[in-house]
Amino acid sequence: MSLPDLNLLVTLDVLLTEGSVTGAARRLRLSPSAMSRALARLRETLGDPLLVRAGRGLVPTPRALELRERVSHLVQGAEAVLRPAEKLDLKRLVRTFTLRTSEGFVESFGPALIERTGAEAPGVRLRFVAKPDKDSGPLRAGAVDLETGVVDEDTSPELRTQALFRDRFIGVVRSDHPLGRAKITPARYAAGRHVVFSRRGVAKGRIDESLAALGLAREVVTIVGGFATAIALARATDLIATVPDHHTRSLRDGLFSFALPFAAPEITVSLLWHPRLDADPAHRWLRDSVREVVAGGEETAARSGRAGQRREPRKRRRG
Repeated sequence: MSLPDLNLLVTLDVLLTEGSVTGAARRLRLSPSAMSRALARLRETLGDPLLVRAGRGLVPTPRALELRERVSHLVQGAEAVLRPAEKLDLKRLVRTFTLRTSEGFVESFGPALIERTGAEAPGVRLRFVAKPDKDSGPLRAGAVDLETGVVDEDTSPELRTQALFRDRFIGVVRSDHPLGRAKITPARYAAGRHVVFSRRGVAKGRIDESLAALGLAREVVTIVGGFATAIALARATDLIATVPDHHTRSLRDGLFSFALPFAAPEITVSLLWHPRLDADPAHRWLRDSVREVVAGGEETAARSGRAGQRREPRKRRRG
């Protein structure tokens, strides 16, 4: 089945508005004969004469009167679709964005992001959902607008990505843990009992590969599915949790955190979104907001980290 010529909609709209072949031809910059041929095609397509002679002029048929307003709306809508996007008015923007984030991201950056977006766009609501896996289906289906995570070989190649920050793994124990009473060496770290985070339930990972290169292995007592759970267990037991630094800062109050005493891999946390939203002005504004909030948080965290490093030796001497 062949598709109808949609250009006829514009011709019909002008003809019904002008009520004259000559007037319509002038408006569309066509010759009267070309406009007469277009009217003939419309009559054949719609099965109605549309405009009939009455004296010296033309009058619309009942079918033409029925179509006039509908056709006008269709043409205006098409023109709006094909027109460049208007400048984004944040004060009038009403929209809910769904962000799927790794554990700890909301705690670390959510308050500042909510404050910023609320001040710039009062009608915008942020909906944060957990990220149980790396499936790109929710982004592809439009159920999620923006996601944070580590880009690797499992990431769908169709997604747009942009790096946010690099993160390092650190160790976390309760404040009076024996590990914090003396210099932390690779051997002392490995000799402890460990809680490991893994969405897939895997006991060994890149930390264990780094230890193996030193001829060491750690005892994994339990595996959990989230950073917060690992930190909660470290707070209440003698277990050692190894977690990303920036993602967990707000979760580690009252605990003893330490740099790993061996070379450990770092991760790059990125923004991910579907390409259909790439040019959307509101989505672009949200991406910029997330990047700037994270950058501000990184700068603050770096200052706090330098101050913490200066205080740490005194803390250990008191222990």
